[in-house]
Amino acid sequence: MSTQKESKGNNILSIDIGGTSIKTVLLDEDGNMLTEYTKAKTPENATPSHILTGIEDLIKPIPDTYNRISIGFPGYVKKGVVKTAPNLAKNKWADVDLAQRVANALKKPVRLVNDADQQGLGVVDGKGFEIMFTLGTGFGTAVLFDGELLPHLELAHFPINKEEDYDDYVGNKAFEKIGTERWNKRVKKVIEIYKTVFNYDRLYIGGGNAKELDLKLDDNIKVVSNRDGIKGGAKLWKLTERYDIFTVNPKA
Repeated sequence: MSTQKESKGNNILSIDIGGTSIKTVLLDEDGNMLTEYTKAKTPENATPSHILTGIEDLIKPIPDTYNRISIGFPGYVKKGVVKTAPNLAKNKWADVDLAQRVANALKKPVRLVNDADQQGLGVVDGKGFEIMFTLGTGFGTAVLFDGELLPHLELAHFPINKEEDYDDYVGNKAFEKIGTERWNKRVKKVIEIYKTVFNYDRLYIGGGNAKELDLKLDDNIKVVSNRDGIKGGAKLWKLTERYDIFTVNPKA
C-alpha cells in the first residue's frame, strides 16, 4: 500500500476509538489508505490512560510520515475535551483533555470529534441531508448537509420509552440480551422514527453490529464498514475550525 505520498510527511494518522476496539490507519490527504487497517481490543472500563497507551501501542508499526492526527471518540467532545464517554470507564472521562494528551505524546496536532461524526465524513455522498448511525457498543449518530458536518447532537440519549434511551434500546447490551430477531425489530423502529422526524435523503448504518442486520432496507439506506468510516479522518482536516472542530497543538 506504500506510495510516494508517504515520504512527503503530509499524511494523516486516523484513529477510531470504540467501546470494543481501537482502530487506526495512515491516510493521504484524499483519504486513501497508505497502511493496512489495524485494530486492538479496547480494555474493559477503559480510562484515559488505557486509551492513550492503547493508541501508542497500536501505531508502533506505522511509519512517521504524518503531520496531523484525527481521532473519533465514543462520546461528546468540545474543543478537543471529552465531556462524556458512556461506554468507557464510568466517572473517569468528564472534562478530559484527550486531544492535548495525544498531541503531547505523539508530538503532532490533533483534531478530536465524536466517532460517528468522523465515520459519517468518511462515507457520505455529500449531497443533501444525510445521517450516520453506528450500531456498536452504543448507538451513535452524525448529521451532515452537503458533506458538511453539522454540530454533534447526543441523539442516543433521547428517551425512546419510559425506561430506555436509544443506547439502551439498540446498543450491544440489548443485542446480547434480546437476540438478533428482536434487536432487528428495534432497529427497524428506530429507522422509522428517524424517517419521520428527519426526512433524510440518505441514511448510512455502520458499527460492529451492522453485520447483524436482517432487514429489508429502503433504497436510500446503505450499510457501511468501519474501514470506510475511518477514512473520514482525512476529511476532518479539510473542515473549517469551529467550537467542536478544533485543532490542538502539542505543548513544548
